[in-house]
Amino acid sequence: MIEGGNSGASMGRLRYGMVGGGPGAFIGEVHRKAIGLDGNAELVAGCFSKSHDKTLQTGRLLGLDDSRLYRDIETMAERESNREDGIDFVVIVTPNAQHYAAAKTFLSHGINVVCDKPLTFEVAEAEELGALARMKGLLFCVTYTYTGYPAVKQAREMVRRGDIGEIRFVNAEYPQEWLATPVELTGQKQAAWRSDPLQSGKSNCVGDIGSHIENIVSYVTGLKIESLCARLDMLVPGRALDDNASIMLNYKGGAKGLYWMSQVAVGYDNGLKFRIFGSTGSIQWSQENPNYLVVSKLGQPTATLSRGRDGFYPQAQSYSRIPSGHPEGYFEAFANIYKPFIAALTKRKAGVALLESDLDFPGGEDGISGVKFINKCVESSSKGAVWLDF
Repeated sequence: MIEGGNSGASMGRLRYGMVGGGPGAFIGEVHRKAIGLDGNAELVAGCFSKSHDKTLQTGRLLGLDDSRLYRDIETMAERESNREDGIDFVVIVTPNAQHYAAAKTFLSHGINVVCDKPLTFEVAEAEELGALARMKGLLFCVTYTYTGYPAVKQAREMVRRGDIGEIRFVNAEYPQEWLATPVELTGQKQAAWRSDPLQSGKSNCVGDIGSHIENIVSYVTGLKIESLCARLDMLVPGRALDDNASIMLNYKGGAKGLYWMSQVAVGYDNGLKFRIFGSTGSIQWSQENPNYLVVSKLGQPTATLSRGRDGFYPQAQSYSRIPSGHPEGYFEAFANIYKPFIAALTKRKAGVALLESDLDFPGGEDGISGVKFINKCVESSSKGAVWLDF
């Protein structure tokens, strides 16, 4: 199934560039491999590091021409926007502190943007980027990965169709172990920048993984936060930013929520999970077992739906890539963010009007909502875990 899709798309591949993702980076290679699964876009340019030598090193390993390996993002954006064969979009995979400036630079030069989350430090910055993208008529994607799983899309369709009735309560958690000790002091690159307020922003735990909870719950349920009460903890002594957080929420319409996220939860790897409780049923999904949905309905036995074996609704099924029993995971979910984004951009380049169904990827509004969530949680906690209107 994958090979057939790739071979049919190679004739009209888009061109993209990357900012960040150089030596020692984690997420840049994930993006490159995810885009490569469908073969609908080709990496042709980059500014992979603040060090030009490292940019050259990375670019040459990836087979890029030296003339399109840039010293800074301003030069890259200007030159690529003026090339007849310039990039169609840029992927920004730097630490958080560089997101705003990089995204603004490329949007200002008329280049479509894909940016890692969180989008910016401040809400006003995120709103500025969203407005700029709209003014320029550009596509803007923020890579909240986990909405790319077919089972998550099935959960969304079930909620939309009223399969579990009216939502009453949402419980979501995201426990990890990897910061249970002060590994940032050992030179571990990923921990070092995430624990540094200058690079990570006002929050580590809520910003890094709590924003995924906010996004996936919003995507699946369609609920809008009305108010929240957050307590952010620095449980490892000497740490400048939160490594654990508990958040209570009220949603518009009356539903309630409770989120917990932690990077010091010993025994947990990447335990993102949501439970959605409606008036006639409930849905449960776990990122570490992502091909399955657990569905309970009043008066019926609890059922486990299997991606690929059980019939998902058509929209969700369209993102399933291989037969049942062959697990689809993180790379496929990431590819399912890029799949609709690249398809929509291809349509737009061809002058075809986009439909709402073409935009099934996290966009600028999702990025803005995530930044607002982070800032409201930090504000609530700093004021003594008080309730704040959202």
